[in-house]
Amino acid sequence: MDLLKLLALDEEDLGIVSAHVQDAVMKVGDLDFTPATRQFIVPMYRFAWEKEASLARPQPERRNSILHFDRVLSAKISGVSRGKPDDVLSLLAVTYTPTDPPAGRIDLVFAGGGTIRLGVECVEARLTDLGGAWGASSRPAHKD
Repeated sequence: MDLLKLLALDEEDLGIVSAHVQDAVMKVGDLDFTPATRQFIVPMYRFAWEKEASLARPQPERRNSILHFDRVLSAKISGVSRGKPDDVLSLLAVTYTPTDPPAGRIDLVFAGGGTIRLGVECVEARLTDLGGAWGASSRPAHKD
């Protein structure tokens, strides 16, 4: 199994990571911000867009992955209820906006209007597949 491992150190890198985590799903209760270590962890089941269905692989797949942010100064949540840890979120995009470069904010934008905004010293993110992969029941689709 070929496991994906990506490192993002700038806005362009983060755009590549964002493309790989589009339509990832996760539970609210699994999101973890640790102020003491300035880390924000997002365990997820990402849709493997890079693994297009083919005759050899007729079904798309999801992979057990983790998105890890370092140098996080703050985390603010809007439109997501921390009181409902079993709610499932669908990630649409991860964006970076500089405020005082290299510092800025990273937004995790979810379907349904939820957002998590991370205040960061700089962009430092890692996406790592953890090994589990299985056939997805369907391919994500979005209305224009």
